[in-house]
Amino acid sequence: MAELELKNLYDDFRDGETIKAYAKIISEDAKKLKKPINIMEVCGGHTHTIMKFGLPQLLPDNVNFIHGPGCPVCIMPKERIDHAYVLAMQPDVIFVTLGDMIKVPGSNGSLQDARAKGADVRFVYSPMECIKIAQENTDKKVIFFAIGFETTTPMTAVLVDQVIKQKITNIFFHINHVTVPEVMVELIDSRDVHVDSYNNQIDAFLGPSHVSVISGSKIYDKFPKEYGRPVVVTGFEPVDAMQGISMIVKQFVEDRCELEIQYKRVVNHDGNLKAQALIEQYFEKMSLFRWRGLGNVPDSGLKLRSEYAAYDAEVLYKDVLPIAEIEDHKLCICGDILRGMAKPQECTIFGTACKPTTPIGSCMVSSEGACAAYYKYGNLI
Repeated sequence: MAELELKNLYDDFRDGETIKAYAKIISEDAKKLKKPINIMEVCGGHTHTIMKFGLPQLLPDNVNFIHGPGCPVCIMPKERIDHAYVLAMQPDVIFVTLGDMIKVPGSNGSLQDARAKGADVRFVYSPMECIKIAQENTDKKVIFFAIGFETTTPMTAVLVDQVIKQKITNIFFHINHVTVPEVMVELIDSRDVHVDSYNNQIDAFLGPSHVSVISGSKIYDKFPKEYGRPVVVTGFEPVDAMQGISMIVKQFVEDRCELEIQYKRVVNHDGNLKAQALIEQYFEKMSLFRWRGLGNVPDSGLKLRSEYAAYDAEVLYKDVLPIAEIEDHKLCICGDILRGMAKPQECTIFGTACKPTTPIGSCMVSSEGACAAYYKYGNLI
């Protein structure tokens, strides 16, 4: 019964006739475009929707997708994966994180390798599970490796809040939360000397949906006004995506450049103010956070505020954590894919040396990665 009720929630948003109707509207409007347009979907969830439901095949040739860096596992640099490995291997540590992290390769191996060597590595669906683990293992240090965009940051903030209020002394945090607007700016106008952003092909953005539930659409106000890129905040279902694309095409046809919300059933301009306040209470911006393939992006990462340093695993274990920046495998082009400069099939090792069972790059490791989407839905399995 529950499954039927859940299906009822999304059934209309996967209706084939509605999808085809939007495809027809987009095709008619696209005839009026002055030039082809490239739409970047920032979120990996959108990438999988686009590939799973074959949306590129429904669009005219002058409306193209380019894939963005919207997968928190994919953008994690190797040195922070190495942090996870080193922490997991410390004595008397239970290392806890989300499931997508298990196979991500660092320079020493993955968390899966660490567990094979005897490390106590556990994967949870909710950060709050750390409390039970800590209560059952009072002689251990429980380290939560927190990842994700604005979507998952409130969950980590709630855990920090409860650890402090319950006076739990054996839970510590390695924070790897990142924020979306700063990296969108970087994609348009990179300030990293190693990245040539002037070749970017981005004409418009499909704004991420779940991120925007928390942050509100206000975080994208600057893109139409300051950068001349329209943004349409769009849901994850195929009808959502097609309507969002249609809204973008209409803006170009009508010579408009605006922020719009397609996902109005969940997203508003201000977002979840309570969640935002909790994030502000416990986290502050890092001056730089290095994104895999994108370089150092100012103000794009979060860290625990200094008054909570006693709970910060990066402070507690600073003497054993590596600090050197580590580059990707020389044959891997995940960096170009994350910047929207290349498609997965342009990689020489895609689907051969690099596939889900033997991932070399981060875009293949994560279930939200662009390479994983192309492999899964590209008739390669």
